[in-house]
Amino acid sequence: MRWTESQCHRANLARWPILLLMNAKIRFRRRALLALLASFCLHAEAVSANASAPLFDDTGLLDVELVGPVSSVLEDREERKEQRFRLVLNDAGHDVWVRVRGKSRSRKSTCQFPPLRFRFEAADGVFAGQEKIKLVTHCRNSDRGDADVMEEYVAYRIFNLLSPFSLRVRPLRLTYSDTDGNLSKKARQRYGFLIEPVQHLAERTGGELLELDGVALSWLDSEQAALVYVFEYLIGNTDWSFVTGGGSDHCCHNGRLLKVDGRIEYVPYDFDLAGLVNTRYAKPDPSLNLRNVRQRRYRGFCTDSDTLLNAIRTVVDLEEEIYDVVRTTPGLEGKRKQKDIEYLGDFFSEARDQGELLAEFEKRCLDD
Repeated sequence: MRWTESQCHRANLARWPILLLMNAKIRFRRRALLALLASFCLHAEAVSANASAPLFDDTGLLDVELVGPVSSVLEDREERKEQRFRLVLNDAGHDVWVRVRGKSRSRKSTCQFPPLRFRFEAADGVFAGQEKIKLVTHCRNSDRGDADVMEEYVAYRIFNLLSPFSLRVRPLRLTYSDTDGNLSKKARQRYGFLIEPVQHLAERTGGELLELDGVALSWLDSEQAALVYVFEYLIGNTDWSFVTGGGSDHCCHNGRLLKVDGRIEYVPYDFDLAGLVNTRYAKPDPSLNLRNVRQRRYRGFCTDSDTLLNAIRTVVDLEEEIYDVVRTTPGLEGKRKQKDIEYLGDFFSEARDQGELLAEFEKRCLDD
């Protein structure tokens, strides 16, 4: 049996009190149980057998063709005017408007192929309910470009395992059919992924998106915040903070704030500068004195020791599931997958002594 989204909200599964399920040898921690319950909500579907499956209810690869003036859109990185395209999936076409989006990745000096935004006119089928949606594309027209984008997809999927307050993603293999006729052959079939709109995240969790000038740590859900700290360390990402992001007038850098039942959840995004991804353009902040982005640095704020230790344990308990995300991700060759598993495995090796890792985190933690 699967739950509908309305049933999930009425049951308020994402905010159940601490629950323990026990048998002779099995004991579920609160976050592990919530993740299990959230899986029902995240895969909610209508009772009717004819209902369309929502885009992010599944993580299966979608083979799509994008037909239109691709070259013209890619060249228009300043004005970013929308152009009409046809998005084809399983011989069914959808009218969609496309334009360039993004900040650093939209610069030609950074990426040959910038991120895009789709705007559907009247979507149906797997795209039912979608209006504006972000596409994360390959940056460089190469196999490494494919691997980079799909490793960022892996980062999103890992955080999906840890918290229901996370942005879901759907992988794509895209065939770009350029009606301008100018697109490089190397760019004509590449991988990418779609990101769940933040408004949809708010709707499915019963939350409210916030735009604040700043945030006090006491306002945050301490468990979610601790999971973010450990997750960002796991993937080797230091490109995030609770302060105003570059070019923005509200908190936070590479994170959104979501108010749920009076508590504020920090939802991270944008992981292209993480050590797990290790893009060619990724460089650590000079103030951190790191050799490269593969070198981990804990950037979490000082918090309750028990809360942080529980977050470490939650991540450690999901070690095999995290490796499985890497193993099952399309667009990654065997050697790249093994390299990613080894990088993540370095964290789990550190975490074998959870007390020592906790002490290291507390030594490095940032004051509010």
